Amino acid sequence: MPEIDETFLALPLTAIADAALTRARDLGAEHADVRVERIRTADLALHDARLETSHTGDELGMSVRVIHDGVWGFAGAVTLSPDAAADLADQAIAVAEASRPVTRQRVELAPEPSHGDQVWVSAYATDPFDIPEAERIELLADWSRRLLASDIVTHADADLRQVKENKFYADLAGTTTTQQRVRLHADLTGIWVDEQSGRFETMRTLAPPAGYGYEWLTGGEWDWERELAELPEFLAERAKAPSIEAGRYDLVIAPSNLWLTIHESIGHATELDRALGYEANYAGTSFATPDQLGTLRYGSPVMHIVGDRTTEHGLSTVGYDDEGVEAQRFDLVRDGILVGYQLDRRTAALSGIPRSNGCAYADSPLHVPIQRMANVSLQPADNGPSTDELLSQVDDGIFVVGDKSWSIDMQRYNFQFTGQRFFRIKNGRLAGQVRDVAYQATTTDFWGAMEAVGGPQTWVLGGAFNCGKAQPGQVAPVSHGCPTALFRQIRILNTTEEAGK
Repeated sequence: MPEIDETFLALPLTAIADAALTRARDLGAEHADVRVERIRTADLALHDARLETSHTGDELGMSVRVIHDGVWGFAGAVTLSPDAAADLADQAIAVAEASRPVTRQRVELAPEPSHGDQVWVSAYATDPFDIPEAERIELLADWSRRLLASDIVTHADADLRQVKENKFYADLAGTTTTQQRVRLHADLTGIWVDEQSGRFETMRTLAPPAGYGYEWLTGGEWDWERELAELPEFLAERAKAPSIEAGRYDLVIAPSNLWLTIHESIGHATELDRALGYEANYAGTSFATPDQLGTLRYGSPVMHIVGDRTTEHGLSTVGYDDEGVEAQRFDLVRDGILVGYQLDRRTAALSGIPRSNGCAYADSPLHVPIQRMANVSLQPADNGPSTDELLSQVDDGIFVVGDKSWSIDMQRYNFQFTGQRFFRIKNGRLAGQVRDVAYQATTTDFWGAMEAVGGPQTWVLGGAFNCGKAQPGQVAPVSHGCPTALFRQIRILNTTEEAGK
């Protein structure tokens, strides 16, 4: 296991926690926690193998959160010292006192046992921040030149984002956690342009963001050589592909596309704060309300969805959340029935659930922790079919690969999604690409139409760095694993016809 960054450990973490928690206790707080956090980011962007953007950032700060007289209080700062921490406790208490007259309901938290002093580091081998920038740039430039060597690729874009997150947490219950997470995302896009008509097509690599270090790019964890070799071929085929005829088709959907549908129609819909109506302004509530828990037919009997903050290399994987709750794995949908929600300690208590499942997270030391998404994943079938075996069950359909654009309503119910690559399926075999494809459904109709899921050999962990929620807005990383899956008679739109072009 890699070591916690020494420069972070050199901060006066224990003294800060002691000062803040002692002051909060002395002022009568029923609950208090303190976070010290550093987030390092680095971004590179190349166009046609030439560097266009290089950016590094380092956010460092701390915050104190309290419950005083049944009311939340919060304060944050960038000055790190015991005196500043005690001042933050004063400010947090003052915020709670000022908010008391307009607070209608006392804040209660679901209980969590004390975990003592804990250290946790995510699963990675090579810290990407140990790799010189020039070396990272040259790798992206070399990959770009490989794409540009093809006659079909008019332009090539390459991007790399890496994050290293250190977080220290302590609370009045006696839990103290020191954690370190590393994540990385790289993608390349080939662009074809018809100079005569101005028409263009794009094709992007399928490598997902992941909780790996630099080995994700160079260590054989992902087959980049195959991606780079195949992308121009797929782009050339896309440029010549016929437009789809709108109608209903059987779909076989690859994990590289299905993860995003899971994220939007299940991940967000099973956040309990949405289902309770607390998250309504920014991105809507949820059709999957608590009165339907245990009865809502979310999908077909082959549907088993779990939330998991322990998934190896998952973007939402932690040892402990931002309320000191130990990471867990839990069911959300089993045998097609809604059976659970993602929780923090506040929403668990509101619903009479005895314990949070560890889904509190703040994306900055200056932001309040809110309920955020776990790694929400569709489980494969034991000894289930391969992707080829699923394709063989389709006489006339479409194989969907890679994510692109999406749209979903405020209750996570009506949606449509597109993708990177679409292949016609004829008599159980792939029969060339088509374009202008989007699939449209309601959440329950779509998942109810899922006839089969692939075996563990088809399961891939996808995800995103940029899941947005809350006001003021916060952004969180999250992964979604899934196997290839077969859906029957899903409505397909022709996107060009829908656009009136």
